[in-house]
This record gives sequence, C-alpha cells and structure tokens, in this order.
Amino acid sequence: MSEQNYNPYKNAQAQFDKVAEMLDLEAGTRELLRQPMQEAHFTIPVKMDDGSTKVFNAYRIKHNDSRGPAKGGIRFHPNETVDTVRALSMWMTWKCAVVDIPLGGGKGGVICDPRTLSKGEQERLCRGYVRRIHAQLGPNLDVAAPDVMTNSQHMLWMLDEYETIAGGRYPGMITGKPVGMGGSLGRTEATGYGVIYCLQECLNKLNMDIKNTTVSMQGFGNVAEYAARMYIELGGKLVAISRTDRTTGTTCTIKRESGCDVDELKQLKTADGGIDREKAKELGYEILPGDAWISQDVDILIPAALENQITPEVLPMISSKVKVICEAANGPTTPDCDDLIRERNIFLIPDFLCNAGGVTCSYFEQVQCNTNYFWDKDEVLSKLEHNMKNAFQSVYELAQEENLSMRDAAYVIAIKRVVNAVELRGWV
Repeated sequence: MSEQNYNPYKNAQAQFDKVAEMLDLEAGTRELLRQPMQEAHFTIPVKMDDGSTKVFNAYRIKHNDSRGPAKGGIRFHPNETVDTVRALSMWMTWKCAVVDIPLGGGKGGVICDPRTLSKGEQERLCRGYVRRIHAQLGPNLDVAAPDVMTNSQHMLWMLDEYETIAGGRYPGMITGKPVGMGGSLGRTEATGYGVIYCLQECLNKLNMDIKNTTVSMQGFGNVAEYAARMYIELGGKLVAISRTDRTTGTTCTIKRESGCDVDELKQLKTADGGIDREKAKELGYEILPGDAWISQDVDILIPAALENQITPEVLPMISSKVKVICEAANGPTTPDCDDLIRERNIFLIPDFLCNAGGVTCSYFEQVQCNTNYFWDKDEVLSKLEHNMKNAFQSVYELAQEENLSMRDAAYVIAIKRVVNAVELRGWV
C-alpha cells in the first residue's frame, strides 16, 4: 500500500479531490476547502507531581467555519499526529454538513498518554490547553468535545478554566460535559445509536430483517458498546468482536456463534483495553487472531476502532456473505478500496454519515446550554433518530438518482452545502 493510504490527511484530501472534480469546483474553492483555514501548534508546560516540568505538544485545527462555529473533539494520545488532526477536522466539516447542523469542522489533540498521568497532572494539562488558545475557543467560535482518551471530567476542567479567564458562564463553549453540569442526556449513547439508526434504514432498503442478521465488530469502546446494545435489542446477533491491548499492542478476536452478550463483553475488558482470554474461554467464547473479525461469515461488518483497516489487500478476507459495512470508526476504509467494495455489491455506509450521531447530540447539548433549557432523554434520542434517518435518506436518494456510491453521494451533499456557504459569504 502507498504512503498515502497510511496518511489520514492525504486520504481526506483524496476523497475531497474526487468529488471536487465531479462537481467541477473552481480552483480557488478547491484550494480553500482541501486544507484547514487555521492551525494552532503549541506546547503546554505541566508541573508534574514529582516537581519536574514536562512539556506536551498540542494542536487545535479549524478546517472551515462557514456554516457555523467549528466543532470537534480533543484527543489525548501518545501517537497523535498533526495530519490525523487535520484529517479529522476536515471530516468534521463534512460530517456536520451532511446531517445539516449549523456547525463547521475542527479538531484538537495532545501528544500524551493520560493513563500514565495522575488525576492532578491531567487536570493541569487540560487547564494548560485552554490557557494557550482560549481566545480561539468559545460557543460562537470553536466548540470542543471529548474524543479518544478524553472524557467528561476533562471537558469540565477545560470549561472551568475558560470561564475563569473569560469572567462569566459559557457552558456552550464545550460539549460532552457531565449531566447536571451542562451535559446532555443521551450523549453517551448517541454515536453508537446513530450507527444503528443508519443501519436500520440501510436494511430496509435492502429488504433485510434486522432480526435475521449477524454482525462482526472491530473494537468495543463507547461507540461500539452502544451500537451493539441497540443492535441486539432490535433482535440482531453479534457474533464476534476484536479488541487491542493498548499496553502490549496485541489484538485478539473473540467469537461465540450463539451470540455475544454486551454485559459479558464489558466484564471481559481488561484495564488496558484488551480481553481477559481465560475468562472469555470460561464463558464459551472462542479466541481467534486479531484480524479474524473481518473474515467472519456475517451479514454486517462494523469497524469501530482504527483507520485504514479495510484495504485492497484485506478485502479478499471479507466473506461473500457480507452485505453491509457500517463505518463507525473514522476513516476505516482506504480510498483505493471504495470501488472494490462497490464491485462486490457491499452496501457501505460512510463514516462521516454513519458516526455523525455524536456530533449531532453535541449540537443538541450546545443548543440546550445556550438556551439554559434541557430536554429529557427521550426527546434527545427522538430528535437524534429523526436527524440521522433524514440524513441517510437524502444521501441514499442522491446515490440512487446519480448512480453514486454512498460515500460519494454523502460528500456531494456535504461539499455543496459548504461551497454554498463560502460563496454566499464572499470568501470565493
């Protein structure tokens, strides 16, 4: 595979370039939208518990805010790269546009491993992040959120630091906060549920009853957990999942033909994200190699972990029984694999549509915070289902009318909406 296929930013640009050519976008518009409009690269000095000072490298990147304030999470990860953040900020622009919420795209990251930091060190890191770029953040500028290895507590520390500096209460400047402190009910479930709302619509189009389907899944973090819960509640059978131990890097797949139980799977998770293999065996699970999740004889594959997992080299491993791929992760399929998947008549629900439930609910949280009026959980999830299914329907109809892949159709809708915004603003 080429270097491009391993670089998420080059992948994001390649996906955009393909649709820009289809739409015959003017050169200046292409140049504006194929790169971020603003990048902040900075360092955060943190006083450690032992009295030493450690310096962390960090980013906040805004791709485009023509449709509204930039929106995107902040990741803490030891292998974070600027190109990953750039790609994710671009995908956030298209994600907000395809589900038609009035936000743009942004993303942040800190190169660190929070598992090696004490609670106090994590708090000082969060507050340091905000101190360095507080002027660029805010409910009307750039709204952050939790992402990989960050959580609601991190968000609340960041909010508190921002409000201390700004001298007021601005709960809409960040989302993913604890419920009762400006957080929205339903936010925990939102991304995973959104995946299944899209899957339900897809199966309806394919005349498949969800009760007669099977799934194999990569990953079992928050998104995968709630996707699995809803899928099983609707009558589907989860056959296999894979997990990676973050400390050792080893991955394994566990499988049970009779179906996996979500509560059991949670019990099997180790502190480092792996699987307690001995306990899994006791519960009747079969232990398989890490990449075995993708070769299972199931109807649906849900990659919900890492980017670049489905490639031309990997594609032959996918069973002929597979009819649907739900991209719950960001960028799990390399661009050079899309046409090959379509040739196999596999229905692919693209990532920035499939996993947009999270940002949609974050938007709901922002609205609730800015109005100081909060909704009950049923109202949140009802609005989420409505938005996700409407977005899927719009993409599906365009794909059918123009004989496009679902990814290309989603990009066409999203990019047209952003192009319209930058043109109306007079930026191009």
